Amino acid sequence: MSQLTSFLLVLSLCAFSPLCFSSKTKGGYLYPQFYDHSCPKAQEIVRSVLAKAVAKEARMAASILRLHFHDCFVQGCDSSLLLDSSGSVVSEKGSNPNRNSVRGFEVLDEIKSALEKECPCTVSCADLLAIAARESTVLSGGPSWEVPLGRRDSRSASLSGSNNNIPAPNNTFQTILTKFKRQGLDIVDLVALSGKDSNALAFFFFAESNALACATQIGPLGAGSHTIGNARCTSFRQRLYNQSGNGQPDYTLDQSYAAQLKTQCPKSGGVQNLFFLDYVSPTKFDNYYYKNILASKGLLNSDQVLLTKNEGSRELVKQYAENSELFFEQFAKSMVKMGNISPLTGSRGEIRKNCRKVNS
Repeated sequence: MSQLTSFLLVLSLCAFSPLCFSSKTKGGYLYPQFYDHSCPKAQEIVRSVLAKAVAKEARMAASILRLHFHDCFVQGCDSSLLLDSSGSVVSEKGSNPNRNSVRGFEVLDEIKSALEKECPCTVSCADLLAIAARESTVLSGGPSWEVPLGRRDSRSASLSGSNNNIPAPNNTFQTILTKFKRQGLDIVDLVALSGKDSNALAFFFFAESNALACATQIGPLGAGSHTIGNARCTSFRQRLYNQSGNGQPDYTLDQSYAAQLKTQCPKSGGVQNLFFLDYVSPTKFDNYYYKNILASKGLLNSDQVLLTKNEGSRELVKQYAENSELFFEQFAKSMVKMGNISPLTGSRGEIRKNCRKVNS
């Protein structure tokens, strides 16, 4: 076993160690028992409302999970993404990674309404979203974890931050890694969290593109975070026809798979056609995302570069493809770590009554 492989294995196995769920942040602590006295039914309420939404539409789990990622990568986990444009606020919903893509806001509105009835002005939208991301993972068959709580909501949004900080489907591996490192996340987090939406970099982030109402879901090809989500034709078309600007397809993409994709993702048109990020188990949270990558069937360029552009990420992909328990454990650990990105605590921020607007 090479020194690099041994090192990466040790990093991944750390996921089996007990997690420290009390996290010190600038301004205070986040801890799972934050609402035990002020709103003891908070997590139960989130779980109940979300379960109904996912039962109605399985894809909603990936959509909610993706919202948490897109929120935390901009100004930290402060629910800035949930704000609509009004007054001095320019919503992040109009950014390139989010426009005509992010969804699930109505479900969060319903959860917030239920929480306000149970315990007014108590549970933040940022915490609501962090709990909902965990519940979305569990409802899809993925791991559970204790969610550190105590975040408060921002009074501002950052359109520029949303445009610049969220990884894109066509980013190079180094660009994606750099964006993760800016948030205090490392290569282990990158590979584990990519598995979220069908694992695709959660991309979750950029991949589970939501469709317009008229979008066509391509069943056998086209949802997971990348282990449970969808991507639009426009997110990967360049891989099929013009990967490097020379009119040639991406040689790292399995050619039979590419031929299937081309039938519903032509050179022009079909922009909103949806494809499963994990075509094997599209609505189940599992490790097939990594198995697909090893078979050169990662849908997005940002998926396949985990195998082709970095030895460290390649070893992690192999480990997670072989060991679903290892992947689940690291995913949970990385979700806690990501949820701790620059939260507002103490007297900073506010507890919004309506997640879409700051308190008057």
